Amino acid sequence: MNTTTAPATASAAPAWYEFALCAQTGADFFFPEPGNSLREAKRLCAACEVRTGCLEYALANDERFGVWGGLSEAERLALRPRR
Repeated sequence: MNTTTAPATASAAPAWYEFALCAQTGADFFFPEPGNSLREAKRLCAACEVRTGCLEYALANDERFGVWGGLSEAERLALRPRR
């Protein structure tokens, strides 16, 4: 998770966050510099048991940057018109 969007305290975190693999990985992994690959972040998301909750959170909170629920910004944007 991005440090600017990650919950400030554990009590403020969504219920799924404590089980998220991203919570155990550096934010740079999920918020790489432009032009860097998202492949490894997506691979980790694919193995995460709370991927669906993470994606729902990102869509509900209009997260515009990084990999959330295994999807990039562009992939989440493509889902918006259908939701």
